[in-house]
Amino acid sequence: MATAKQIYLIDGTAYIYRAYHAIRSLSNSKGFPTNAIFGFTRMLMKLIEERQPRFVGMFFDAKGPTFRHDRYPAYKANRPPMPDDMAAQIPHIKAVTAAFRIPVLEMSGFEADDLIGTVARQAEADGFEVVLVTGDKDFVQLLTERISIYDPMKDRAVAATDFRRDHGLEPLQMIDVMGLSGDTADNVPGVPGIGPKTALDLIRTYQSIDGVYERIEEITKAKQRANLENNRDKAFLSRELVRIETAAPLAFSPTAFEHQPPDQAKLTELFQTFEFRQLQQAF
Repeated sequence: MATAKQIYLIDGTAYIYRAYHAIRSLSNSKGFPTNAIFGFTRMLMKLIEERQPRFVGMFFDAKGPTFRHDRYPAYKANRPPMPDDMAAQIPHIKAVTAAFRIPVLEMSGFEADDLIGTVARQAEADGFEVVLVTGDKDFVQLLTERISIYDPMKDRAVAATDFRRDHGLEPLQMIDVMGLSGDTADNVPGVPGIGPKTALDLIRTYQSIDGVYERIEEITKAKQRANLENNRDKAFLSRELVRIETAAPLAFSPTAFEHQPPDQAKLTELFQTFEFRQLQQAF
C-alpha cells in the first residue's frame, strides 16, 4: 500500500505501445481493435490493486513536434507512423483512465517524459516519495534517494542504490552514457562506434562527456579516439536530446493528483463495450 506521502507518475504513452505490441489480434465482436486498451487497463488495475496509490498521475505525449525537434529536426525521424489500429484505441484508453479518476497531463512541445521529470522533481522537493511507473530505461537518470522506478508489467522495481550497485555510476551520469552511445530508437546519433558498453566504461573512467574530451589524449585506441574527436558536436548534442527536462512550465499541486474512487458505472459500460469479460469479473 502506498504511504501518505508517496506519488505514482505513470508513463502512459510507453504503456500504450507496450500493450499494443504485447497483445495481438484482440478485438470485440464488432471488429474494433482492443489489444492496447486491454493491456493498458490490465496494467492500471494491477497497479491500483497492489499499490493502492493515494496520489497518482497519468502522462501522455501530445501531438506534434517538441523542443527537441527544434534543436535536431531528425529527432525520432526514423520512427514509422503510429499504426491506425493503435491510434484508434488511444481515445478509449484515455476514457478508461478518466473512469479510474486518474488525472491526465499532456503538453504541446513536451514529451510525457519531461512532464514526469518536472513533476517528480517538484514532488520530491515537496517531501514526497516518487514512484515512476514505466519500463523505459531513459528514466534511470531521474533516480534519487526519494525517486524510484516500478514496472508493473514486469513486476520490477529499481532504486538509486540498485543502479549504483549494478553500474558503478550515479543515475545522472546515464545522460552522458546515452550521449556517447546514442539511441537508435529515437534517432539520437551519439558517437559512431561507441556502443552502450564502451560508453559505460568511458564514463566510469572520465565521469562525464566533458571529462572524456578534457582527457582525450589518454585514450589509446586510435579508432575510438578518432571517432570521439570527429564527432564531438554529436556527443554534446545527443546528451541534450536524451536529457529529460525537469523544468517544464507546470506547477505541482498535491491535491490535483489525489486519487478518487473509480467511476464503477462508467468502467462497467466501457468493459461491456470492449467485451472485457475477464476484467469485469476481476473488477
